[in-house]
Amino acid sequence: MLFRFIDGINEVVGRVVCVIAIIFAGIIIYDVIMRYAFNDPTRWAFDVSKQMFGFYFVLLGGYALRHQAHVKVDLITGALRPTPRRWIEAAGYPIFFFPFAWVFFTRSWEFAQRSWAQGETTYGSVQLPVYPLKIAMCVAAGLLLLQGISEFLKLVLNREEYNRHDA
Repeated sequence: MLFRFIDGINEVVGRVVCVIAIIFAGIIIYDVIMRYAFNDPTRWAFDVSKQMFGFYFVLLGGYALRHQAHVKVDLITGALRPTPRRWIEAAGYPIFFFPFAWVFFTRSWEFAQRSWAQGETTYGSVQLPVYPLKIAMCVAAGLLLLQGISEFLKLVLNREEYNRHDA
């Protein structure tokens, strides 16, 4: 089904992006060793690690939604039986989630286009291009929107993939 395909995409993206955390941790460790052990700090490590953290942070939204890791306010729904809780959560997607995700997607698309057209770079000692990170925001918004569709379908169709998160 469609939700399995979407879940698979976000699972792969999440696992690949997690490697970025290892790489940027390595860059930070390298910079700390160079700075304090050899008194020779790098000029590029801060800017590169900051951008890598940006990729890491934004691209994991769909993965987090897939694994129900986002914050939920379930003061009311937590006390309900599974079926009414499922329907209330399903109603929240078209009322709250989809409008937010759509605005996030369209605005980040405009943001990325503007950055690309201007050839925007960082202002630090090493001028890195900014548009890849802004394009990643747009991709992240798209992945989040797709994962929202998947979660909504699981709720409406009462699929086991959603119910396993109820435990």
